[in-house]
Amino acid sequence: MLRLKVSGMTCGHCVAAVTKAVEAVPAVDAVSVDLGRGEVRVKGAPDEAAVRAVIANAGYEVQSAA
Repeated sequence: MLRLKVSGMTCGHCVAAVTKAVEAVPAVDAVSVDLGRGEVRVKGAPDEAAVRAVIANAGYEVQSAA
């Protein structure tokens, strides 16, 4: 499982935007976004750089691996 800390998420719309973006990455089986912790968990075997890129393109900053 890939776990990333993401900053800039403040509401349910942010959660939905990040979830939708990450779900579009090949080899993603499931996405879980914890707004309170600022954490995105990705199940599957996606390319980490691709996941980071789609989160950034959605307007959020990936700070580090959680």
